[in-house]
Amino acid sequence: MKIIVTGGAGFIGSNLVDRLIRERHHVAVIDNLSTGSKTNINPKARFYKLDIQSPNIAQVFAKEKPDALFHYAAQIDVRKSWKDPVADARTNILGSLNLLEACRKYGVKKIVFASTGGALYGEASQIPTQETYPTNPISAYGAAKLSVEHYLHAYHVVYGLSVAILRLANVYGPRQDGKGEAGVVAIFSRTLLQGKQPILYGNGTQTRDFVFVEDVVQANLLAFNHKTSGVWNIGTGKETSISLLLKEIQEATGSRKKARTLPLRPGEQKRSCLNMGKARRELGWKPTTTMREGLRKTVQWMEAV
Repeated sequence: MKIIVTGGAGFIGSNLVDRLIRERHHVAVIDNLSTGSKTNINPKARFYKLDIQSPNIAQVFAKEKPDALFHYAAQIDVRKSWKDPVADARTNILGSLNLLEACRKYGVKKIVFASTGGALYGEASQIPTQETYPTNPISAYGAAKLSVEHYLHAYHVVYGLSVAILRLANVYGPRQDGKGEAGVVAIFSRTLLQGKQPILYGNGTQTRDFVFVEDVVQANLLAFNHKTSGVWNIGTGKETSISLLLKEIQEATGSRKKARTLPLRPGEQKRSCLNMGKARRELGWKPTTTMREGLRKTVQWMEAV
């Protein structure tokens, strides 16, 4: 199939592009390189340096005539979304609408959208959290992702677009850069490998659901091949505290640098963990990478680059 991947020079997107090309799909990447890197792009993919808000998006779709779109381009920093919620909305809502219009006009059959599980449910009372739990984001980023989910549903109903929405947990792995698409795993790993002191916000008891990027890519392929539209949580169903995560990364890096503690940042969730039973039942997906194995692969990649 002919496939466009937005954000295909970034962390998850580039890993996804590699897999799609191994599966013998014809892939084009759209990325403005604001956080992604050209070195991440598979040489067999066609590359368009372009912002998803650009009116030239339509020209790319007209040229490529894609059967499917994997939408991974986004402003992903929760803190930045509060510093400038208008800019966040321009990228994450208006940019997504620009893509949806191109999909409608040029006959795209399937859209796989990278939504968020961690930021969508807010401070959920149900842990692990199911897809049926009320969506109450407490960040501008989460609100924007939820808005795009609603637009996707509308385009599915009105125009018949097949839509797969993946509500991702905290994804980590090779190509996640502590300086760019920063998650706590990348930040801790890079800091410890450089012999620096990591920063722990609060007492470290806040929890997250950490899922390895290769498992997320597999979920994308299964959702892409699924015959019906749907919404699926993609996580591990396991809570990991930030303090325990730091200990695991210290073990993986061989560092014993103790953390410096700072006050908990305003608006930060205390707990986040996804129930992935629906993905297991409907997609036949489950994570296969243990945290220890995933952290080892992540650290090995960071040491090599």
